[in-house]
Amino acid sequence: MSIEKHPDGRRSVTVEVEVPGTPEQVWQAIATGPGISSWFVPSTVEPKVGGETTNDFGGGMLATAKITAFDPPVRFVAEAPGWGEGMPPVATEWTVEAKSGGTCLVRVVHSMFASTDDWDGQLEGTEHGWPGFFRVLRRYLTQFVGQPSGQVLATAMTSSSLEDAWSKLSAALQVEGAAAGQRVSAQVAPGVTIAGTVDVVGVSGGHHTMHLELEQPANGTLYAGAFPCGGAMVSLQAYLYGDDAEAKAREATPIVQQWLSGLFPAPEQPAS
Repeated sequence: MSIEKHPDGRRSVTVEVEVPGTPEQVWQAIATGPGISSWFVPSTVEPKVGGETTNDFGGGMLATAKITAFDPPVRFVAEAPGWGEGMPPVATEWTVEAKSGGTCLVRVVHSMFASTDDWDGQLEGTEHGWPGFFRVLRRYLTQFVGQPSGQVLATAMTSSSLEDAWSKLSAALQVEGAAAGQRVSAQVAPGVTIAGTVDVVGVSGGHHTMHLELEQPANGTLYAGAFPCGGAMVSLQAYLYGDDAEAKAREATPIVQQWLSGLFPAPEQPAS
């Protein structure tokens, strides 16, 4: 994976994933608010040119973009302000391509116009972030497509290194040293247990991540990790599915956030 530099000054990164489902099912998952919320972050979408998309990354971090193209179930494009001070606007294009065998290729392209390399790190960071979420998307479309969903999203910043933050989080979740196929269980609070089977634990682009095939607090997927984000950010996202998924997620979210904040107290602010 790398940044492509085009003759007209555009810089872009492209990430792809092949997933099961019809184009209509895949479009529902990547281009609607409920669909995106079932595998990424809580989101809303106004499905029209000129409409807005909003992604809620937790901790007050909202990302809003304006839709500039919307052609179901094939393609949509949204443009957002730069992700950092002085950064040019970033256009994100999503496409769905039907393949043989009942699958589709999902492609996301982030691009911007820039005359320097100053913002390449932001593009590369986004590029490295998608594979983890795409793993959740593939499992959603394989096992849970069409089911009601709820999401537990908890985040915390820490002054620790990424490696130390990950070591602490993985130990707390009982996945430190765990191998794929191993069952793990961690009680994060009285009455709230995170349990399931390890899918994958790994490191990519400085991102330390893990996926669990969840059994508790409901069937679904847990995606957790330590990420570079102006420091070290730890996050835990539990994607729950089923008729009571939303209620379970709503009940568990403040408990899990309190647990994570206890593991990683907010860094002290320097005295004024």
